[in-house]
Amino acid sequence: MIRNFTVGVLALAGVWPAPASASAQTNDLRPFCADRPGKGAASCVLNQGHVQIEVGAFDGARQRDAAAEIDSWSAGSITARFGVGPATEFQIGVTAFEREKFTDRVAGVEDVAEGTGDLFLAVRQGLIRPDGEGFSVALMGYATLPTGGDEVRASGIEAGVVVPVSIDLGNEWGLGLSPYLDIVGDEDGEGSHAAYSFAVDVDRDLGDWILGAEVWVSRDDDPLVETTQASADLIAIWTPAFLPDSQIDFGLNFGLNDDSPDVEFGVGVARRF
Repeated sequence: MIRNFTVGVLALAGVWPAPASASAQTNDLRPFCADRPGKGAASCVLNQGHVQIEVGAFDGARQRDAAAEIDSWSAGSITARFGVGPATEFQIGVTAFEREKFTDRVAGVEDVAEGTGDLFLAVRQGLIRPDGEGFSVALMGYATLPTGGDEVRASGIEAGVVVPVSIDLGNEWGLGLSPYLDIVGDEDGEGSHAAYSFAVDVDRDLGDWILGAEVWVSRDDDPLVETTQASADLIAIWTPAFLPDSQIDFGLNFGLNDDSPDVEFGVGVARRF
């Protein structure tokens, strides 16, 4: 399944229609902008007729207390973005491999779940400044379909909406706000409930690099156990001068309460075609 998805993405990247002319591309192409890294969403929308591939090469997390330890990691998280209108883009994504190991530190018992991740679909509509510059607002609806491995798939279709906002603060500083509302499956698999999250990030453009910090809070109203997670995140993005339509990114997150992973780390790449 993953191989077929990847081949399809690359094929679409090769045949997707290009802008009408080289001069139009030069004059009208929006600044390169990726959703990666960080937990917030970008307000920028891909130009019509363009494709962008974003890959989480590796992401890992650890959460530990006196009773238990959870180690999780994933590799090959692929998202393809397609500009389908003047201010509209479509996204499709999947994670090639996920693995989570739960260790009961008291009993010394381990449980491992692994497999291919679920299918992710999204549509983003630019509302104000789809180029993501100045004061920019977008609306994105998304859904996750339970197509992954038996051990890691969701119990049903999950969906949500986010309204990403970006604000130019001047002097190469930027502010991002991302409020989310999700409908997710209950832990017991019998129904669904609401979950909410909010990410605030500040970043600074330093030439080839963008450095930033983010605070993220999430509330999950599961009927069995309600949880609140929070983290303080650091990001670094390198866009080399010789590859202006690409980036290599790094993220390092620190949990702020007992319900959150103690530490998370990720590295990825993005490329616009």
